[in-house]
Amino acid sequence: MLEKTKAIVLTSIKYADADLIVKCYTEMGIKTYMLKRIFKSKSNKLKVAYFQPLTLLEITANHNNKGNLNSIREARISFFYTSIPNNIIKQTIVIFLSEVLSSAIREEDENLSLFNYLNTTLQWLDTHHHTVNFHLLFLLNLTKHLGFYPKIIKKESRYFNLEEGVFTDLKPMYNYIFGENLNTLKTLIGTNFDVLEKLKFNAKSRQMILEFLISYYELHLPGFKRPKSLSVLKDIYK
Repeated sequence: MLEKTKAIVLTSIKYADADLIVKCYTEMGIKTYMLKRIFKSKSNKLKVAYFQPLTLLEITANHNNKGNLNSIREARISFFYTSIPNNIIKQTIVIFLSEVLSSAIREEDENLSLFNYLNTTLQWLDTHHHTVNFHLLFLLNLTKHLGFYPKIIKKESRYFNLEEGVFTDLKPMYNYIFGENLNTLKTLIGTNFDVLEKLKFNAKSRQMILEFLISYYELHLPGFKRPKSLSVLKDIYK
C-alpha cells in the first residue's frame, strides 16, 4: 500500500554494493526499508544524504503486511538542520541518541505522542545553543513514552530505586542512587527544555546522571544495548 508519512531515520546500513537498509520511526511506527541501487542512482527523489541519523523526512512509501522489507518511492527533508551538521557536540549527541532510540523503540504500532516528542525535541536541539544537558532531559522524558518514567512518592525521599522506578525512604538492596546524584535527578525531573540553560550541573554530576539513565534503560528494557558512542559522549563532556 502506497502511503505518505513523516519519518525519523534511526539507522542506515549499506547492503551489497549499492543498496541501503534503513530503519525509521514513522507516524505509523517502526518501519524498515530496502533502498535498492541508491548508491548508483541519479534520481533526485532519493539521495543517500537523506538517510543520516535522525534526519527528519517526509516519505512516500510502499508498506506491506507480509513481514518483508518496505520500499520508499520518494523522500524529502521535512526540517533542515542548520546547526547540527556544523557542531561536533550536537553531531555526537545525534549519533548517541540514534543508537539509544534504535535499541529502545521496538513497537511497530502507531504512537503519535512518541513521534511528536522526537520530532519536536530534535528541532529544539538544532535551534538552541545551550544544549549541554539536552541528552539527559531527552533520555529522562523519553521514559514517559516507554512506560517507566520515575514515580515520585515523596520528593524528600532519600533514595531512588532503579528497579522499581520509585523514590523511597527505604534503602534498596541493589540498584539505587542517593545523595548528590539523587538531587541531580530530582532537579532534572522538575525541568523543561526551555530552561535547560539554568541547570548548573558540573561535569561529574552530568556523567553520573548519564550513567544512571543508561542503567535505568538496561533494567527496564530487556535487550537494550548500551550505546557504543556513550564513551565518546562522555569524553566530550569531561
